[in-house]
Amino acid sequence: MRYMVAPRNALTQLRRGTLEYCVLALMRTGERYGFDLIRELGDLVTSEGTIYPLLARLRREGLVETTWRESEAGPPRRYYRLTEPGRGALDAFVVDWERFRDSVDAVLLGRQG
Repeated sequence: MRYMVAPRNALTQLRRGTLEYCVLALMRTGERYGFDLIRELGDLVTSEGTIYPLLARLRREGLVETTWRESEAGPPRRYYRLTEPGRGALDAFVVDWERFRDSVDAVLLGRQG
C-alpha cells in the first residue's frame, strides 16, 4: 500500500499546525521559560531550535509578552506570559480543534453521517 503522505511527514505536519497552541495552552496557568516549555511539550518538540523561533514569533504577534529574571542556576532567563490576544487566539483554536478532532474521529472510527 502506498501512502499519499509518508506517515512521519503527516506527524510533522500535525506538530507544525498545533505546536504554537500547545505552547499558548501551557502558559494559561502562568508564565514559563523556554526550557520549561520544551520539557513539558515532550515529543511535540523535536529540538530546542524549534521552540525559540516560535516563541519569538508569538511575541512579535503580541500573543505573548516577556520579562527577564535572574536565575540561581546561571544567566538571566526570559519568561513568557500569555497576553489577552493570545488567550483569545487559544480559545478560538480550542473551539476549532474540538470540531476538527470530532470530525476526524467520526471518519476514522466509522461514525460519520
